[in-house]
Formats: sequence, structure tokens, C-alpha cells
Amino acid sequence: MLLAESDAVEWALVVEFLVGGALGFGVVWVITRNARRVARQNASELVEVAKREAAVAAQEVKQRADEEISEKRAETNREFDRREIEMDVKLREIRAHEESLALLDYQLEQRQERLTREGVAIKQARDAMRDLSRSLRKRLEGVAHMDAEDIKKQLRDEVMLESQDELRALRREMLERSEQEVQSQAKRILIAAMQRLASQPNNDITATIVHLPSEEMKGRIIGREGRNIKAFEASTGVTLLIDESPQMVLISSFDPVRREVARVALDSLVKDGRIHPASIEDFVKRAQEEIELHTTEAGEAAVAKLNINGLHPEIIKLLGKLKYRFSYTQNMLDHSIEVGFLASMLASEVGLDPNIAKRAGLLHDIGKSVDGEYEGSHATVGAEFIKRYGETPIVVNAVASHHEEVKPETIYAGLVILADTISAARPGARAESMTNYLQRLDRLEKLAFNLEGVQQAFAIQAGREIRVVVKPEVVTDEKARELAKTLRRRIEEELQYPSTIKITVIREQRFTETAT
Repeated sequence: MLLAESDAVEWALVVEFLVGGALGFGVVWVITRNARRVARQNASELVEVAKREAAVAAQEVKQRADEEISEKRAETNREFDRREIEMDVKLREIRAHEESLALLDYQLEQRQERLTREGVAIKQARDAMRDLSRSLRKRLEGVAHMDAEDIKKQLRDEVMLESQDELRALRREMLERSEQEVQSQAKRILIAAMQRLASQPNNDITATIVHLPSEEMKGRIIGREGRNIKAFEASTGVTLLIDESPQMVLISSFDPVRREVARVALDSLVKDGRIHPASIEDFVKRAQEEIELHTTEAGEAAVAKLNINGLHPEIIKLLGKLKYRFSYTQNMLDHSIEVGFLASMLASEVGLDPNIAKRAGLLHDIGKSVDGEYEGSHATVGAEFIKRYGETPIVVNAVASHHEEVKPETIYAGLVILADTISAARPGARAESMTNYLQRLDRLEKLAFNLEGVQQAFAIQAGREIRVVVKPEVVTDEKARELAKTLRRRIEEELQYPSTIKITVIREQRFTETAT
């Protein structure tokens, strides 16, 4: 019984152990299962996180790779462009070398041709020298029987005969070439100056006629027993001509300034209506002051127009008086301004100081406004006047020599002479009477007829050209050339003319036969 109880206890213990083991195993299995499930969930979450991080890293790697690829592509493109530019440069250099080689080839061909021609010429010269040596040997053989003087004379005659034609041709060629070059240069400079200055023809003259409001005014101007007109003439230094012309009075005087003073004074008297000796003296004085003011303003305007500085006030005042002086209807002040501009342009063209030329050109005719008590021509009187007021010797000489009464000492004097001629000779500058025009043409033709061998002479182109027909049996070609030069010198010395005169000498022979 005790054994049976012990066995039962053992079996109970075994059963308890088995039950406890089973319960522990179940608990452990449940815990393990739950831990495995939690671990599986954590693992899946970690995988998802790892996948996301891997995707981000892959995206970053891809972006860096794309950037590197773009940079490499851009660098490759730049390198390609650089290589392409270098290739273009190389191609251009190659083309330039090809062109230079072609040019060198052409030059070599030309040089070869020139060497060939020179070789032929040398051969011909060598043959000529041999012929000359043979002829000289023959001459020497003949000369051996002559004395020294005969040999010298014969050689001199032969050299003169052989070289005369060559010297004449060389002289003619040199003269023609020098004349053509000088004329071409002169034409270029003159055309450049004339194109830069375009002046209008000036036909204005100072008015010497005063219009009256009525015929009754003539009696008031004359006054009782002529007292008013005598007082007016004594105050102004002019002559009043009152005739039967209706409502018109003529002022006569050789002095244009006095004539202008008289005109202004008479206009003022007529407008005022009070005409008697006292009022005449008053109005004449006012007119003189007004004209003096106008002359000063005109001189200052001319100086300002040419932009000249440092002129003495007396010179400016005297320059303004040229406003009332005319030469063949050309106003002297306008002419002086024009000469100043032309001289300045010509000086600029030949590389001289335009300010000096401008100053001399403006003052060249100032002597025409100097009072009559000074002796001498207007050129010398004007030169002395401006010299007294401090002008430089260059300007003084240019003024004194612009009509070549005094020798020009500088090139500026020649520029003033040329500018004065251009201004006076331009179309419309100065009028000329028909009588003077015909006389000038007649003198021009007579100068040509006075030369030996002249058959006919015709002045054409308004006296700007003369055509001379010579006798061919008397005048040779060389003499005809010399005759043209002789006629040119005579025209320059004996005639006064505007602009230039072209001389054409014609020598021709005609042979006529009639077949019957």
C-alpha cells in the first residue's frame, strides 16, 4: 500500500511535471510567437525605412551623376567649339599661305619675265657696244690722220647734233610735267576752297536818291534864296541836284560815307519837316554820329564773323567804312570778308596758319576807306595804317603787295593775291560796262597780232580764252610752243583781267587737190 502510494505520488509528480512542462512550453511558445510577430513587424518597418533611404540615396546619386554628365557634356561642347575655332583659324592661315604662295609665284613669274627682258636688252646692248666699238675703231683709224683741234671740233659737232633733239624733248617733257603737276595741285586747292565757300552775287549799291512826299518839299529844301540847300551842302560836303524829276532829289558825291550821311540827314529833315540852317546842322551832326556808330558795328560784325582777335579799334572803325564803298557794284566790306574766308581755306589746304591768312585777307583793302589826304595807292596806304597800329610784318606785307606794287615777301601775300582774284572774278561779283569789255577783247587780240607769224587771233569765252592761228611755213611746232609762252607773259604784264585767260596756238597745214 505504501508502495502504491509512493508510485501514485511519483506518478502525480510526473504528471505535475509534465503538466508544468507543457504549460511552460505553451507559455514560452506564446511569448516566442508574440516576440517573433513583433520582430517581424519591426523588421518590415526597418525594411521600408531602408527602402526609402535607399531610394533617396539613389535619387541623390542619380542627380549627382546627371550633374556630372551635364558638366562633362558642357566641357565637351566647349572643347569642341574651341577645336572648331582653332580649325577655322588654321584653315584661314592655310588659305592666307596659299594666297601668299600664289602671289610669290606670280611675282617670281614676273621677275623671271623681267630678267628675260633684261637679258635680251643686255644682249642687244652688248651687240650695240660691239657695233659701236667697230665704228669707233674705224673712226679712230680715220682720226689718226687729223690733228687735235679737228678731232675736238668734229666730236663736239657730233655730240651737239646727237643730243640736241634729246635735250629738246627732255626739256619739253620736264616743263610739261612740272606745269601739269603745279596746275593739278593748284586746281585741287582752288576747287576745295571754292566749294567750301558759296557766295551769292552782290549787286547792291549805295542809294543816292531821296524820295520826297510832295513837290512842295523841294522848295523847302532849297529855302529862301537857297540858304537851306547851301547850308546842307556846306555841312555834308555833297551836292544836291534838284531838277524836274517828280518827288525826287539826287545826292552827288565821290565820298560814299559823306553821301550816306547826307542821305540819312535829308531823310530825317524831310520826316521832321523843320528845314532851316540850324536844324540842318543838328540833323547832319546826328547823321554823322549814326553813320559812325553803324560803321563801327559793321567792322565789329566783320571781325566777329571771321573770329579775329586783337584788332585795334581804329582799324575796326576804318574797316567798317568799307560798308559804304563799292567796286564795280561789289561791296568792299563783303569782298574783304570773302577774301578773308578764302585765304583761310587756302592756307589750311597748303598747311599754313589760317588765322594769319584770314587776318591779312580781311585787311587787304582797308586803304580804300582811308581819307584822301594820304598819298599813295590804297594797298600801300592801308599797309602803313595797320602797321601804325601794331600789325605784324607778315600781314603788313600781304596788304601792301596784294596788287604786286610791292614785292611779296611771304607765301601769305600770295594767298591774299589769289583769294582777292577769286573773290573779284567769281560770277556776279563785279559788273563791267560793254565798252570796257569790248576794249579788253580788242587789246587781247592786238597783243596776239603783234607777234611774228600770227595769221589770225580770236578772243572767245568772254575774253577768257584766245585762239591764235599761225602760219605753218613760218612758225615750227617748237616756235609755236614758245609763241604761246611769250603771249602768256605779255598778257600777264600788259593786261588787267579777271580770273584766267587760256591761250591756244593752232598750227596746221592743209593740202587740197581737185581731180577732174
